[in-house]
Amino acid sequence: MSRSERLLDLLQVLRRHRRPVSGGVLAEEIGVNIRTLYRDIASLQAQGAAIEGEPGVGYVLKPGFLLPPLMFPPEEIEALVLGSRWVADRGDDHLRDAARSALARIAAVLPPELRDALDASALLVGPGVKLPVDSVDPALLRKAIRTERKLSLSYCDGAGKGSERVVWPFALAFFDQVRVLLGWCELRQDFRSFRTDRIIHAQALDTRYPKRRQALLKQWREIQGISHRDG
Repeated sequence: MSRSERLLDLLQVLRRHRRPVSGGVLAEEIGVNIRTLYRDIASLQAQGAAIEGEPGVGYVLKPGFLLPPLMFPPEEIEALVLGSRWVADRGDDHLRDAARSALARIAAVLPPELRDALDASALLVGPGVKLPVDSVDPALLRKAIRTERKLSLSYCDGAGKGSERVVWPFALAFFDQVRVLLGWCELRQDFRSFRTDRIIHAQALDTRYPKRRQALLKQWREIQGISHRDG
């Protein structure tokens, strides 16, 4: 393991501990001796990591800390590039721009050699089936999900039958050919999925739905028999 990878691992270990943890425990988890651990902590602090503590007391990483300019393992670089390229190709305009912006931000804090590796990544996203055009801005749907707001929908099903729904949106699923909004439907009193290209009109209501988004998603996963590892 390179030193940069070790420093990244140390940050991840510190993230898992919400209370001060001793240097001995950290050293054991990282697989280094205590002197190396102290040097690594000093290096991270010098790079701007908000690590508080001292020998004999323990160390803690302050909440909200952003990664300093560290090296990522090659596989993580490839995953970031491939994921951002897929989103840029298959997401809507707002997500496409956000993916490119996020990758640029990551590149800005990488050492030069890894920045070159990011630019030269050979993992490509092949052309997919053209997605149907949405009448409703997907950004509105995503915002309703984030803020846990009810949505008033005018929806047309596959048979061409229209309906008015009030739904509690909790997820947006991306498939090769369509995007699907997942929500609890007040009309059907059950979970329903709505193809975004069949949503004729959508309006975010001021009313928050009564359950938390994560609770709805968990319940839907259980009903569908989907584990967290499945997606």
